[in-house]
Amino acid sequence: MCGIIGYTGTKEASGIMLDALELLEYRGYDSAGIALSDENGGPARIIKRAGRVKDLRLLCEEKNVSGHCGIGHTRWATHGGVSDENAHPHGYGKITIIHNGIIENYRQLIEKYELDGKLKSQTDSEVVAAVLSHFYQGDPYSAIRKTVLKLKGTFALAIMFEDIPGKIYAVRNVSPIVAANTEDGAILSSDVAAIVPFTTQYFVVPELNVVCLSREGIEMYDLSGDKARIDWLTVDWDISRSDKGGYPFYMEKEIMEQPDVINDTVLPRIKDGKPDFTAEGIKDEMLASCERICVIACGTAMHAGLVGKSLIQSMIGIHVDVVMASEFMYNDPVVNDKTLVIAISQSGETIDTLEALKFARKCGSPSISIVNVKGASIARASEHVIYTCAGPEIAVASTKAYTTQLAVLYLLTARMAIARGLWSEDQTKKYMDELLRVPDVMKEVLSQKEEIHHIADTILNAKDVFMIGRGLDYSILLEGSLKLKEVSYIHSEAYASGELKHGTIALITSETPVIAVVTQDKLKSKELSNIKEVQSRGAKVILLIKGDEVLEQEKIWSRIFRLPVMEDEFMVMPASVVLQLIAYYVSLDKGLDVDKPRNLAKVVTVE
Repeated sequence: MCGIIGYTGTKEASGIMLDALELLEYRGYDSAGIALSDENGGPARIIKRAGRVKDLRLLCEEKNVSGHCGIGHTRWATHGGVSDENAHPHGYGKITIIHNGIIENYRQLIEKYELDGKLKSQTDSEVVAAVLSHFYQGDPYSAIRKTVLKLKGTFALAIMFEDIPGKIYAVRNVSPIVAANTEDGAILSSDVAAIVPFTTQYFVVPELNVVCLSREGIEMYDLSGDKARIDWLTVDWDISRSDKGGYPFYMEKEIMEQPDVINDTVLPRIKDGKPDFTAEGIKDEMLASCERICVIACGTAMHAGLVGKSLIQSMIGIHVDVVMASEFMYNDPVVNDKTLVIAISQSGETIDTLEALKFARKCGSPSISIVNVKGASIARASEHVIYTCAGPEIAVASTKAYTTQLAVLYLLTARMAIARGLWSEDQTKKYMDELLRVPDVMKEVLSQKEEIHHIADTILNAKDVFMIGRGLDYSILLEGSLKLKEVSYIHSEAYASGELKHGTIALITSETPVIAVVTQDKLKSKELSNIKEVQSRGAKVILLIKGDEVLEQEKIWSRIFRLPVMEDEFMVMPASVVLQLIAYYVSLDKGLDVDKPRNLAKVVTVE
C-alpha cells in the first residue's frame, strides 16, 4: 500500500524523491522519509517523520540535505503505530532499508537473531534490516539471498549498503517494484506513475530477483546468482494524463476523461463490427465451453463485476458468482476446469485478488484478468489479460477505471454470446451500436455537471444517505454509495428497494435523503412503488430516471435528473457518471481533500 522510490544518478536525489513521494500520496500513508547515501562510504543520512510529504520536504530544507543516491518511502502503518521512529527508512549496521508488505514471522526472527532491545522501532521492516546486517559480510547478493530465504510474507525491499555508495539493491515477493533507466542514472518505484516523468521504458522486477541500480544502469540476477534477462515494457498512456490538467482535483479530471478512455478501451477491440480479443489470445472456445463464471475482485472492481454478472446471466444464461477476493479462499470455493475465473483490479496488485486468482489457477480454472497497469502481478498470474486504457488514475476514489472495467465486461458479454451462437447479426449490431454510443452519452451528462452540483447541495449536510434501486440500478448504487462514503465521509448505504420493508425502512425519517435510480423498464412500476414508501415516511427523494419517462407528480420529488436514454442494460453508464459527480461535489463543497480521503489507500497490497 505504501510508496517506494529510489534514485541514483548525477542529479540531486532529494528533490526527485520528494516529488515522486508526492505523486505516490494516493497510495495512502501516515508518515514519510528519505535516506541519502554518503558518497564517501559513510552512514546514510536518514530524514523521516510522521505526517505528510510536505512536512518532510520542509524538514529536508531545514537540514539542507543533498546527495545523488537515495531511497524514499511513504508508510501506511501496519506493525507499530504512527510515529517518527516507525517511519521508513530504517537503518541497522551498514544497512538502510525501506519495505512494503508484511513479514509474518518477524517475531520468530527477533528471537532467532537475538534482536530484543536492539531495535529502535516497532516495525517488522527494521527486523529485516537487522537480519540483512547479520548476514552482510561485504557481498550484497549473498546477504540478500540469505535474508530472503528467512522471510515469510510479502515484501518489496529497497536497500543501500554503507560501504557500497551510489548503488541501490531491490528484491520483492508479491509487493510490486518497477525500475527504469533514466538519462542520467536509474530509478525504481512501487508504481509506474512515479517514473513516467523520467522515461516511458520500464520493467517489472520479477519476484525473488535482485536488481542493482547505479549511475551506469541496471543489472538483475536471480537468487542463484545468475544474470537474468530484463523484459522491458512501454508506458502506453498519454503522459499528460498524469497531471491535473487545470482541474482542482484529479477526481474531477478523471471523471471528465471517461468518454475518451472508454473509446480508447473499446475501439481497438472491435473488428468488423464485433468484439475481438485476438490480440489477448482469448479464443471463443474458452468462452463457449465454461459452465459457470466466478468473478473475484474487491471494492469498486467487485461492483463492476456485479454489473457483469447481471449482463452475462441475463444475456448468456449461465451462472455467475461474484466473490469478495478477501473471502474467496476462506469460504471453500468450488472452482474447477469448467469455471472461468475473471479477476478485476485497477492496479493489478490487489493482494487479496492476486492470491485468490493463484488459488483458482491451482484448481485448474481458466482465467482472464481485467487490469489497468501493464505487467502488474495479477496480469502476470493470469492466463489471459485484458488491459483497460484508463491511463493513470491518481484519485483514491476510482471513477474512470470503474467504467473502463464495465466497458470490457460489455465486450466480453457480447463475445461470449457470439461464441455460443446465441446472437444473430442484427442482435450483435444493435448491441455494439449502443455500446459505441456510450462516450457521447457520457459527454451529454458531463455537460450538465453544474445541475448535478446543485443536486449535491441538497445532501451536503446529511448525516445519512440511502440509495435505492432494483436489478442493475441496485448494482450501480452500491458503487455510488461507496463513492459518497469514500470522499465525503457521509454514512451512505445502497439497498435493493424491495428489501426496505424487511427492516431498513425503520431508519427512514424526514432527515434522511434518498437517492433513487429508476432506469429498468421491467422494474419501473415496482421501483416507483418502493419510492412512495419512503416518501410517505417523510424522506426527500432525489430521482435519477430516463429522460423520456413521464412522471405524474413532479413536485413530490426533491430533485429530478433526467438521464440520456439508452437501452436498459446500458443505463449503468450515464447513471454512474451522475453518482460520481454527486460524491465529488459533496466532498468539494465540504472542503475535504477529495483525492486523498482519510484512512484509504489506492493500492491494497497487504491482506
